[in-house]
Amino acid sequence: MHITSAGRTDVGIIRSGNEDNFLMVPDRGIFVVADGMGGHAAGEVASEMAVRFVARELGSLKGLSDDQVADRMRTAIRAANGAIFQRTLTEHDKRGMGTTVTALVLYETRFLIGQVGDSRAYLYRDGTLIQLTKDHSYVQEQVDAGYLTPEQARSHPYSNVITRCVGANSDVMPDIYLGSVRPSDLFLLASDGLTGMLDDPRLSELVVAKGMPQELVDELIGDANRHGGLDNITAVVVRIDSVAGPGGGGGGGGGDGGPLTQPGTRVT
Repeated sequence: MHITSAGRTDVGIIRSGNEDNFLMVPDRGIFVVADGMGGHAAGEVASEMAVRFVARELGSLKGLSDDQVADRMRTAIRAANGAIFQRTLTEHDKRGMGTTVTALVLYETRFLIGQVGDSRAYLYRDGTLIQLTKDHSYVQEQVDAGYLTPEQARSHPYSNVITRCVGANSDVMPDIYLGSVRPSDLFLLASDGLTGMLDDPRLSELVVAKGMPQELVDELIGDANRHGGLDNITAVVVRIDSVAGPGGGGGGGGGDGGPLTQPGTRVT
């Protein structure tokens, strides 16, 4: 699998500090976005710990099956959770800190995403932008229950309230999404500083207009700032340039070995 990737984080227009972090390890196919909370310094510490722990604990994924990669992802995010939670217990100024985590790994001809919180992963494929992850948020629960429409949720006063995060409790369980990759697939990982400013139709417009990942990252962040820049903004873009499966065909390490009917499937 050959990829091109780019990432950037920006403080935005309103905030004085940046509590977002991201980490990219392209040669290992690892990409992580984290949006910290708990006040300046504490939130920044939580998100930085999260991306570092997740990337380190994932290690090499070569030769692993889908189930093994999913287990590795759960272990990595739970390890980050444990380390952050321990600091909230031992350091007074870190009490209440936590972070979202959305991590993408590419291996063989597959992708897998681990997610806690409301930082999102999208896939742009065949002219359509698909949100792969589901927010762990109060407004998403209200949408699921039929009390809010997605449009109402975007402007709701509690739109930034999340229901699951890394570091708030002694343990956490991420959601896992997986699927097969295809040439020309484009993945976007983003904190809510981006998705809160730009709705999906606007994101899709920008993805279509910008061919190179670095150009797209810069335009996404610039557009979010032009729309208010109310929060820290982080975007990571990964483009699949080519895919070579075993024997030159498709397939992957474990699982169904072929394309899924949906680009991403939630695995509890």
